[in-house]
Formats: sequence, C-alpha cells, structure tokens
Amino acid sequence: MSEKRILLASLLKPINDTRLYEKLALSLNKLPATTVHVAGYVAPVPTGAPASIRFHPIFRFRRLSWGRAKAQLAFYRLLLQVKPHLLIVSTHELLAVSWVYCRLHPCQLVYDLQENYALNLRAQQNYPPLLRQLMAATVRGTEQALAAKVAHFLVAESAYFRELPFLKSRTTLIENKYKPAPNYTLPATPRTMPDQRSLRLLFSGTIAELYGVFEAIELATQLHKQDPNTTLTIIGYCARPDTLARLREQIRGKPFITLIGGEKLVPHQQILELIKQSNIGLLPYLPNASTFSCVPTKLYEYMAYALPIVIQENPLWQPIIAAADAGISIDFRKINAAAIKNSLHERTFYRKGIPPAIFWETEEQKLLAAITSLQN
Repeated sequence: MSEKRILLASLLKPINDTRLYEKLALSLNKLPATTVHVAGYVAPVPTGAPASIRFHPIFRFRRLSWGRAKAQLAFYRLLLQVKPHLLIVSTHELLAVSWVYCRLHPCQLVYDLQENYALNLRAQQNYPPLLRQLMAATVRGTEQALAAKVAHFLVAESAYFRELPFLKSRTTLIENKYKPAPNYTLPATPRTMPDQRSLRLLFSGTIAELYGVFEAIELATQLHKQDPNTTLTIIGYCARPDTLARLREQIRGKPFITLIGGEKLVPHQQILELIKQSNIGLLPYLPNASTFSCVPTKLYEYMAYALPIVIQENPLWQPIIAAADAGISIDFRKINAAAIKNSLHERTFYRKGIPPAIFWETEEQKLLAAITSLQN
C-alpha cells in the first residue's frame, strides 16, 4: 500500500492548536499508511508528538500586514514540498491557493469550517465598519465560489448548516468536543461547594472583550467582597494589545486576580492543569450573533473535569448545563454576587456523572469515516 500524505493547514492557528493538532491530526494519524503534516502559525512543537506527524510552523505576521498576504506564497511552496494527496484547510484565506494546487496536482481539498468567518467579521468589532463589511463580503464570495471545488466539508457547529447556504452536501459535523489528555481520568462526581470552601474562579482560552473577560473580572471583584479568599485566574492568549492593556489596568491593585499568558500563547496542557485546580469555570460570553449559536469548546473541557460552571444565559447552552447539572446560567450584565454565591454553595453538580456525549470519540469515528471515504 502506497503512503498517503495528509496536510492540515491553518493560517491563524498555531501548530499545537487543540483542534488542528490534538483532535484532527492525532486522529488522522491512526489511518494506515498515512503521514500527517501540520502547517500553522509559529508555536512550539507539542511535547510527546508522534514522530509520524510532521510540523511546519511557517506563518508569522501581524494581524494587518503584508506578511499575511505573503503567507500565501509560503504556503504554496510548502504544498510543492509536501505534495499532499489530501489537503485540509481550516482558514478561508487558504482556500484559493489550495484550490489552485489541487487543480494542478492529484490532491483533494477538504474545508474544515471552524467558524462562520463572514458573520464573525460583521458582528465583531475588530475592524472599522466599512472594512468589516468589505472583508465579510470577500470571505463569503470566496467560500461560495469555491464550494463546488471542495471534496468535503468538516463543520464544527450545527448552526452553520442554517447559516451557510453552500453547505448542502458532502458535509460531516465534527464538533469541538473534549479529547481526553493522555493522563485523563474521570473525576469523582457528584460535586458540591461547601460554605467554607472559597471560590477559585477560572477564565480560560482566548482573552477578548467579546468572550466576557471584563465581566469575569467584575464578578470576581464582587464575589471577593463577599469572601476575601475568592480568587480568579485568567489564562490564555490576547490578540489585541488594547484589550490586554485595559485588562492589566483593571486587575492592577487586585492581587486576587492572576493573569497567565496575555501576549504569549499558553500550552493547552497548562490550561487543563488549571481546570483541575479550580472549582468554578466562567463562560461570560457577551451576547453576539457570532457566538450565540455556537457551543464554546471550553464548555466541554470544564464538563470533562466536573468543573461547576457559571455561564451566560443562552437558549443553546442552558439545556446542556441543565441536563448534566453542570452549573448555573446568569446574565453577567446584571450581577448579584450574593445570589450567585448562595446558589453555588446550595447546589449539587454532576449528580449523574460526566455525560459521555461531551467526548471526542464519536467525532473521531465520523472524521475517520469521512476521510477514509475520500481516500478510497
């Protein structure tokens, strides 16, 4: 059997990204006679990575710079070097150059649709209004124009089937469920929060205003007034210097709040260790069209470690939380610290254990089936 080469590529995600490497690459590495390559933003090669997975940290640029455009050339050079039989791209910006390569070489193109990129650009405040609209139109136009050329779509959220008209066939839903770390064991359940136990709050993952980092600070500050032993750890990467500067200003003089990461990427394993050490996980997402219909990846991570959760009210998330007794839903814009504290201490969490449906295993089976069908 001849060797098959699969190249996974993302322009914006680091080579050690949770979905790109830990989920997709490690799962695809189980296919026989297959070599997996991972291309992405510059980051350390994951510790303990299998020798059969090759890493290509070829992207490094500022958000708005010519380096982002030059990355297309670097990527095409990599394609000529690796000569993949199957190309899985996780960024809309790599679609056009990937299509050109696949048209000229015996290679199939798979689009790992992790986000509704056009909606994100319109709904989030990362760029000036006119630029947002122009970028969103360009992204949607590119996706629609090349959709017929894509052999298969991996879709991270079920909502995208409603939002994206080009997802009519050749699709597989691959959600961002939790893939257990090598040393993972099911935590003891149920969980309670005795009155004498101080709250160790955690905000993990991408640090951004949209994801409610400032609401997390406000909640921790209010709870600290109720119990001076309350702490908050914020761990993750912040892409916007203005947001990071504001964050540091807000936590100045608050020794009960710790920031880890900030301008630096944080290894996923370090985040998982902090999940195990904390006793409350915060998901204070601000209501926004770009996130309203998506399930946060860290919701699955927190549940996998039986971490009680305080989450923003949302009709998609609340049933997940309620079914697992995983936490409470509140409006982070109307914080009542005393009521939240009492609710956390009075409840019993995860009375039925950890729901099996939150784990990656079922997604891996769907992924391998989809990719195997393309290779045959």
